[in-house]
Amino acid sequence: MNPVTATILRRLADDGGFVSGGELCAELRITRSAVWKHIAALRKAGYAIEAVSGRGYRLERLTGNPVPEEVAPLLDTASFGRNFISLASTDSTNLRARALARDGAPEGAVVVADSQTGGRGRMRRAWVSPPGVNLYCSIVLRPPVPSVRVPEIPLVAAAAIHDAISEECPGLTAFIKWPNDIIASRRKLCGILCEMESEPDCTHFVVVGFGLNVNLDPVPEELQSIATSIAIETGARACRARLLAAVLNRFEHLYLEWLGRDDLSFILPCLETHAWLKGRELKIEQFNTVLVGAEAGLSPQGHLLLRTADGTILPVTSGEAHLLPLNHETRPA
Repeated sequence: MNPVTATILRRLADDGGFVSGGELCAELRITRSAVWKHIAALRKAGYAIEAVSGRGYRLERLTGNPVPEEVAPLLDTASFGRNFISLASTDSTNLRARALARDGAPEGAVVVADSQTGGRGRMRRAWVSPPGVNLYCSIVLRPPVPSVRVPEIPLVAAAAIHDAISEECPGLTAFIKWPNDIIASRRKLCGILCEMESEPDCTHFVVVGFGLNVNLDPVPEELQSIATSIAIETGARACRARLLAAVLNRFEHLYLEWLGRDDLSFILPCLETHAWLKGRELKIEQFNTVLVGAEAGLSPQGHLLLRTADGTILPVTSGEAHLLPLNHETRPA
């Protein structure tokens, strides 16, 4: 958004009432004609702005889009989202955030795109990223921890996203699927992808990316059996700006607490209460191995605990978890 246009938007949003064209001219040192052009640009972008002769302009409605002008006023963070890059489209927000991190972007820098042409999930799977409906966001972190602790971060992010969804969409029941998904009605609602650059004793940066299906309705036919959205689950559209602000607020809080701890013990109750895999018979697919057993909780380091047929408890550090059929279904539909 043009900087002057953005300033006018913030001025209207902060005031809440009518702001005269003369005031905007004086504050921005531009002509009335220029003010009108910026108002026209805001209307074209979807902002409802009332104009009354002798009174000025009044913002009637925001767009709800995840842009800095709408997200920033909702933030209570110190760093998350304070450096905010908003793109109409990009190949992948994670790729853009990694490039920024290498160039020195500060912790908490955020890249958000309205659409992606090369969105990715785990195992290099494509993430469908149409415009105007979902959240595609990546956050730069610079945790002063050894790289061995970085695999805990996806679960911190998952807890934050779950909390944000629960706060903004109280009628939606969602679960956390180890290690990095949010599930609703047995289908994926959100995926998280963390990538890092590090040395054995030093983490240079971590990029936490997530794709959250918000107002996608319907889901593309080929994905309907495995993906869902907030709109589908609740029957109502959600405000993407509010959702993103809620995620950033909650994530920064949990992340800072995690930095002061030695492990994930402080959020294990949350992770286990909302665990999608809780107590279920599982097949864990790793690169060269398949493990089978029952979920027996999480370790403080975020490892999935798997009870095998002989009663052995195996800590699983990574892999793709699949539910095995049960004679009696134990998870809600």
